[in-house]
Amino acid sequence: MPEDRYEPLAIALATSTSAVHRSVARLQHAGICGPGSRTVAEPALHEFLVHGARYAFPAVHGPERVGLPTAGAHPDLAAVFGADEAVRTLVWPMEGGAVRGETLVPLFNGLTKVVTRDARLHRMLACVDGIRVGTTRQRGAAAELLRHLIASRAN
Repeated sequence: MPEDRYEPLAIALATSTSAVHRSVARLQHAGICGPGSRTVAEPALHEFLVHGARYAFPAVHGPERVGLPTAGAHPDLAAVFGADEAVRTLVWPMEGGAVRGETLVPLFNGLTKVVTRDARLHRMLACVDGIRVGTTRQRGAAAELLRHLIASRAN
């Protein structure tokens, strides 16, 4: 709910209310949310994620571990990338994860906690990681899937 209080959003994102407040202020300043609003301008969000995320949040890789699949290892992206394309198995490290692969440091603390509760957000963040680490073709496919996910309100 864009105009809801900050506290429910902080709980949903497993972070503090003050962190959410600062983040919303940065989004408003960047034009991703309107001035004095928490409603996301979808084209601006997509443009930033496709063209800026890999520079603002460069990928940090780690050793092989168990975790949640991301980028091309996520089933939705694997289906888009196709079976004949070489895709690294990347995971966000998490105790009890279902997939073993090279770790990719999550974009924020608490990400694995949040995405286990929200499959749509998991798909979206896997797309962002696909944009951050993929080949040119993979980035294009991830960007297109992300555009669809941002535009759709359904799971």
